Amino acid sequence: MARKGNLVVGQSGGPTAVINASLYGVIREARRHAAIGGLYGMAHGILGMLNEELIDLRSQPAEVIEGLPHTPSAALGSCRKKLKDADYQRILQVLQAHDIRYFLYIGGNDSADTAHHVGRVADAAGYELYCISVPKTVDNDLGYTDHCPGYGSVARFNAIATMDAGRDTDAIGVVDNVKIIETMGRNTGWITASTALAKQSGEDAPHLIYLPERPLAVDRFLADVKRVFDRLGHCVVTVCEGLKDEKGETLVASERAVDTDSFGHKQLGGVADYLCAQIAENLKIKARFDKPGTIQRMSSSLASPVDLAEAQLVGEVAVRTAVQGTTGQMVTLVRESNSPYRCTTGLADVEAVANAERPVPDEFINAEANFVTPAYLEYARPLIGGPLPSYVRFEPRLVPKKL
Repeated sequence: MARKGNLVVGQSGGPTAVINASLYGVIREARRHAAIGGLYGMAHGILGMLNEELIDLRSQPAEVIEGLPHTPSAALGSCRKKLKDADYQRILQVLQAHDIRYFLYIGGNDSADTAHHVGRVADAAGYELYCISVPKTVDNDLGYTDHCPGYGSVARFNAIATMDAGRDTDAIGVVDNVKIIETMGRNTGWITASTALAKQSGEDAPHLIYLPERPLAVDRFLADVKRVFDRLGHCVVTVCEGLKDEKGETLVASERAVDTDSFGHKQLGGVADYLCAQIAENLKIKARFDKPGTIQRMSSSLASPVDLAEAQLVGEVAVRTAVQGTTGQMVTLVRESNSPYRCTTGLADVEAVANAERPVPDEFINAEANFVTPAYLEYARPLIGGPLPSYVRFEPRLVPKKL
């Protein structure tokens, strides 16, 4: 068992519908261990360490702690901050000043990198510290884990949103002929792929899906849309904001300096608008778009119960792992079976996680690069936590014409 000391936990990157369930898991498990004294939360992620702004989590009212799992976004506050060498020395000073021996960081690749470097700096200084990364990302692009907490909920949100948008287009498709739905996703199309779960029949949306794992040829895209439109009289397409062209360059991204974060990530968005313009200009068909934006990643109203349970689980396991004296690891989710769905946890080296990005694999994308395969649906369906709404359609039983 590791030495007794205080524990600090932070949340980083884009908030999700279940990131607070992981925080709840950390708090709940930490209270069970005599090795953990003070229990602190970083205000706005690693910025809370740099600014020595730590929240006393043990003193919070019980109803606040118990309400965390069903509260959207990041309760402690989040950030996107790329640290410099001097920042790590400042963090070490704060750790020492508050006798923090357990450092847990909830986030994605960049957060794993932060946890890795904090651990290295502490080790180089001879300071006993146990650093564990808690996985979180709606992008589902972390390596070494079957899936990521946050993904099941964004998948459920987008599946239902696509079902609803599809019915809207069914109704008004004689006027608004094509609907494009733009989902989040920088380099990988996991979120966009989840819209396929909306499709329960051949008529249902989405009719076409495009992921950044395959370059988008505009001419082929237009031919796909025309084919669906000729068959149904309307078409619903889902696209990823990070779509790439045939040169491998992002189709649309902001060039404003203010829209680039400290990691060099440009703000994406505008792909759907661009493609609507291509459809109008080349096919002479009216097209409009929906863009859920950041609400899709953190809306708690459609959170997956499976996702909530697993998010809490990885928080609990992270605490147990640290108290056992393990450091430099990220908690992973390991799928044991699909039917019935069973998942357990494992560990992966946090440095390896920080430098790996998992794209949607080839076996999940169809040969035409305009939809997903049944293998993807088998992978994703258990994660959304139960059946989607069931909608009806009138049968085409027309009254005979008399004129």
